[in-house]
Amino acid sequence: MQDAFPESPRDLVARRAASFGANAAAYAAERPDYPLAAVRWVLDRLERRPARVLDLAAGTGKLTGVLLAAGIPAEAITAVEPDAAMLAELRRVHPGVTALEGRAEEIPLPDGSVDAVLIGQAMHWFDLDRAYPEIHRVLTPGGVMGGFWNLDDDAVPWVAEMKRIARSTVTARKWRPKTLPDSPLFPGLERTEFPHAQRRTAESMAATIGTHSHVLVMDPADRDALLGRVVAHLRATPETADGEFDLPLITLAVRAVAAPHT
Repeated sequence: MQDAFPESPRDLVARRAASFGANAAAYAAERPDYPLAAVRWVLDRLERRPARVLDLAAGTGKLTGVLLAAGIPAEAITAVEPDAAMLAELRRVHPGVTALEGRAEEIPLPDGSVDAVLIGQAMHWFDLDRAYPEIHRVLTPGGVMGGFWNLDDDAVPWVAEMKRIARSTVTARKWRPKTLPDSPLFPGLERTEFPHAQRRTAESMAATIGTHSHVLVMDPADRDALLGRVVAHLRATPETADGEFDLPLITLAVRAVAAPHT
C-alpha cells in the first residue's frame, strides 16, 4: 500500500544526511581516506605558515587523519561536525584535535580564526548560500577553502557493474554536481583530480557501500539483498574474486583563495 503522504525530496535529503550517526563506527572503519597529495595541493595556496586548519563537517575524522599526516599539528586543527555520534568517534580516534559540534551554516568559531577550511565528502549536503559566507567569515585574509570527494572509478568495467548493482530507488534522485558553484567570496575556483585506491575484500567492499546514505535509509531486507548482490558480483569477478583487491578511486579536489573581507 502506498503511503498517503509520500516523502518529499527535501525530507529524503534530510533523512539521508542524518543517517550516518547510527553507523559511525562502520563509517570510520570502512570509508576511504583522501590522498595526501590532494590535501597538499589545497594547502599549497596558503600564504600563512604554520596554518590553522578547520576540518568542516569532519565526520569521524577521515580528513583529520590526512591533515595530521601532512604535518599539521593536532593543536592547529579544529574539527566541526553536526552529528554527536560521528563527533564522538572522531574524538576517540584523534584525541589531540579540538572537536566541536556545529554545522557549516553556523560555524562555532570567531571571525578570521583559521587559515584554511577543508571539507571531505560533505559539501553536497551544505546549504551553500549560508555556508559560503560562514566559511569566508572564519577565514583569515588570504585563507583557503578546499573540498574533496572520493569517486569510484567507473571507467573500470567491474567497478561500473558494481555501481549498477548497488543502485537503489533513492540513488535515482538527481543530486547536484559534486563540484562547487562559482561565488564572489571564492573567486578563481580550481578543480583537479587525483588517483586514489582503497584495499578491500568482497565483504569489506559491501560494508563500505553499506555506509552510503542511500543504502542506510533502505528497508533492512532490501539493504541486505542489495549488499548480497554486491558480494556475489565481486566473488564472481576475476579481478576481485581472490581475497584482497584495490578499489580504484578518483579524488576530485577543489580550492580557492577567499576574496578580501569588506
